[in-house]
Amino acid sequence: MHMILILALAGVLLFGLALGALSLAEVNPPPVSPDSGAVIVLGCQVYSTGNLSPQLELRLQSALDTYREHPRLIVCCGGQGENEPAPEGQVMREWLVRQGVPPEDVIAECESQNTRQNLAYARDLLPDTVQRVTVITSDYHLPRALALAKDVGLQADGIGSPCRPEIGFWIKNHTREVLAWGKYLGQKLLPGR
Repeated sequence: MHMILILALAGVLLFGLALGALSLAEVNPPPVSPDSGAVIVLGCQVYSTGNLSPQLELRLQSALDTYREHPRLIVCCGGQGENEPAPEGQVMREWLVRQGVPPEDVIAECESQNTRQNLAYARDLLPDTVQRVTVITSDYHLPRALALAKDVGLQADGIGSPCRPEIGFWIKNHTREVLAWGKYLGQKLLPGR
């Protein structure tokens, strides 16, 4: 019984440390380089109605603001989820074009199903002249996205769009991200598993 209690307390402590490290990393992202030749926007849920989820709209607004400050190629990433009417990348591209981004400056990547694929497939769509990219995703997701970008061979910095402020949303997404970090680190330490 004591061993179970000790293991439970160790698990809670480890989770708390990981959550603290994630929170610190998300509020202190690396600076964005002026040499970035493209923006990669990571996908997020599109509702069955075709409307953007609030989190996706925040990511796209960050991409639009970034484009207006420094026009460059934007790659919108994301395949089609189970209840989504179209691939996320396509819906994202259409939204940016409606906001005034020239169609030739936005590419839709519509096959990826996770963050690693988002970044790898986007990398394959970039012109050879692009040496550095700026990844845009939600603030809580940015540290892991940048680690994955490095894993797929991208030189990247990033911009974290704000997270919805509701406490339940914050807890759900940060808990999920801590668990995703555990999976990511496990795969790094135990390749092939």
